Amino acid sequence: MKLTISLDRDEDGVWIAEYPSIPGCVSQGSTREEAAENIKEAIQICLEVRAEQGF
Repeated sequence: MKLTISLDRDEDGVWIAEYPSIPGCVSQGSTREEAAENIKEAIQICLEVRAEQGF
């Protein structure tokens, strides 16, 4: 499954990853690659929480 994420760098140099299909599903990392890996875990957690809440 392919997911579209956004990756941006903040003013402190931290990479911010966001999965726009789930509002609030955001992660970060010190490198672009780390942020991309971290968002995978965040997406999984967001999906689990949404399932528990009946979304």
